[in-house]
Amino acid sequence: MSTNLRNWIKFGGLVGLAFVLGLFVAGLLDPLRSGMAQQPGRESRPPIVEVDAPRIPEAKPLADLSEAYSAIAEAVRPSVVFVLAERPEEVSANVASRLQLPPGVELPNSRRRPNHLDRSTGSGFIVSADGYMLTNDHVVAGATRVRVRLLDGRTLDARIVGRDPNTDVAVLKAEATGLRPASLGSSDKVRIGEWVLAIGNPLGDNLTFSVTQGIVSAKGRAGVAPDGVRPNVSDIQDFIQTDAAINRGNSGGPLVNVRGEVIGINSAIASMTGFYQGYAFAVPIDLARVVMNQIIEHGRVERTALGIIVETASAEDAVYLGLDSIAGVKINSFHEADSPAKRAGMQVGDVIISVDGQSVNYTAQLQQRVGFRRGGETVRVEVARKSGRKEFTVRLNSLPVEPDAVTVDSVVPATPSVTPRNRLGVVTDPLTPGLAGQSGLPGTTRGLLVRSIAQGSPAEERLVPFDMWRELRQAPDVIVEVEGRPVRTENDLRAAINDAQNGVVTLIVMSATGPNNTAQTRVVRVRLTP
Repeated sequence: MSTNLRNWIKFGGLVGLAFVLGLFVAGLLDPLRSGMAQQPGRESRPPIVEVDAPRIPEAKPLADLSEAYSAIAEAVRPSVVFVLAERPEEVSANVASRLQLPPGVELPNSRRRPNHLDRSTGSGFIVSADGYMLTNDHVVAGATRVRVRLLDGRTLDARIVGRDPNTDVAVLKAEATGLRPASLGSSDKVRIGEWVLAIGNPLGDNLTFSVTQGIVSAKGRAGVAPDGVRPNVSDIQDFIQTDAAINRGNSGGPLVNVRGEVIGINSAIASMTGFYQGYAFAVPIDLARVVMNQIIEHGRVERTALGIIVETASAEDAVYLGLDSIAGVKINSFHEADSPAKRAGMQVGDVIISVDGQSVNYTAQLQQRVGFRRGGETVRVEVARKSGRKEFTVRLNSLPVEPDAVTVDSVVPATPSVTPRNRLGVVTDPLTPGLAGQSGLPGTTRGLLVRSIAQGSPAEERLVPFDMWRELRQAPDVIVEVEGRPVRTENDLRAAINDAQNGVVTLIVMSATGPNNTAQTRVVRVRLTP
């Protein structure tokens, strides 16, 4: 063996030995490195394996009930509207003074803001595909402009077709087609203890189209509705009581049964705080339906009366007259000397127990039985006397039209308050350091200050104008860019609008709405008018 060959063998052996020693040392160090890589105090473990829901056959009825509530809400919510009413401040004060409520009873529409123009919100619901809607009278009373927002985000102008302050019912009409009307049920068939849903817009703009659930707590409640200074003979207070949560802004929204039918219009809450405390009241839909049909057909509500002053019969009345139950309406006196009831032969002390074969259990029920007939129409009235039961035929008198009632088309949308020079419908001013300071923005900010917005324009409710920012309690907006182009003048704005695609324009808007009123931008997209 040559010397060179022996040297190569030695060299190969050394290389192999070094490789084996390297593997051995690496094996010793690997556990140490692995331990050093772990976070102190934590052990490595595989990801958590999620488990299936437990099988609880007994819970199936509850799951089915939950599904039913969801289905009802899904079916009815598209029929509910968010009502925005505008009225002069002095008109709002008059409306508030007229609505004299018992202590602890409140009307659940939004509180007024102290300013020259009152903007209040409430609820309503669609009753026909061509735009008729129901709401409360106190939601729109005295309004110079009414708008309704649909679940799909559209906002429509609406006119007040007519109002009836005595029942707190109003009818609106928006010019639209293809709307989804709610189904109207029967409040007369409602049973105490039935499950119900209340749908509406509580507490302003942030909780719109909310759904709450409860039961019918009672029927025939009186003394909880606005009775103001009107004569008792024409007031009708026959409320459904519910424990479904209702707050300010719910006024005018539907109370719905488990079949998805509207059985009442949510109207008032019993509360010492102004917020829900477990007791709410709704106008029965049977009563509201009669009022609605008369308003749509005649433009006002026609009322008739027996000409009597009454009260619900007491336990003593039932015992004295030998009644099977404590029910009926006692005649205390006649409203006038030539009262229709007196002419027919009825007497003071009689207890009315039925009208046209329909039982009468309390005062409001009697008012509904006779209050919406035509003048000169006759009704059969059965009374209980000490001597026995008697039936009389009474020709009804027409009552004078309420001065507060609004006839067809007497209120129309207000005319635009400003004359804009662009398709956004806004009046703008170039932002100066002084205007920037007044708006809470840095003096170096550049753009167009939104000075005012025309009513009914595309930018309404999308931007906050300078002339209303204190009333709205939001910082005014400055338009910084339109379709990616900086705007500094009105000409810049009009030119940039022309770049809008599909009739929608993108604005970059700045306002002092961030933490500690720091400047913050947002993207606003507006659908332009043609």
